[in-house]
Amino acid sequence: MTRLVIAVDGPAASGKGTIAKRLAAHFGLPHLDTGLLYRAVGWRSLQTGESPAEVAARLGPADLDDPALRSDEAGQQASKVGAIPEVRTNLLKFQREFSSQPTGAVLDGRDIGTVICPDAPVKLFVTASTEVRAERRYRELRAQGVDTIKPRVLAEMAERDRRDSERAAAPLRAAPDAWLLDTSDMDADAALAAAVAFIERKGFRAAGP
Repeated sequence: MTRLVIAVDGPAASGKGTIAKRLAAHFGLPHLDTGLLYRAVGWRSLQTGESPAEVAARLGPADLDDPALRSDEAGQQASKVGAIPEVRTNLLKFQREFSSQPTGAVLDGRDIGTVICPDAPVKLFVTASTEVRAERRYRELRAQGVDTIKPRVLAEMAERDRRDSERAAAPLRAAPDAWLLDTSDMDADAALAAAVAFIERKGFRAAGP
């Protein structure tokens, strides 16, 4: 049986992180949110003044535990440092070692199927309309107590999409063999069910009890 590595890519607020976590639980695999790596690099660089490339070269698992990495500011910093080729190069080893575990793995990000795990047997590209993603992000921010307005969130979402898609280093795009999952009209359960069904059609089954 082929070792199950699931590469989940997609833009911000598409639902890829939730899907990846739940797929990992369903199939009994370790999960890595690679966006946290870039959030950690961007946040630490912002706080210390160190160059993002230097931070990326020394990043370890413990650096991913800071609750501040879930903030919107950390997300914006992640998008900025993610455009720096040296940062991506310095984080490549961390991600590939995670994906090479004997158990298999689930990784989500923006270049998993194209750069990090181009040979993954399962590749998903999770997306949704910009308006739907902005609404999701707006609700998330309001739930966190952040005072913002929908037009601002939509503008920031569009700018981040542009930055991620147009960068020279590993731009956000679907791998040619990735399965497109549009979650615009799906809740989390429906999206998970669709992803599981696709993976099972490829011959993989959930881990036993």
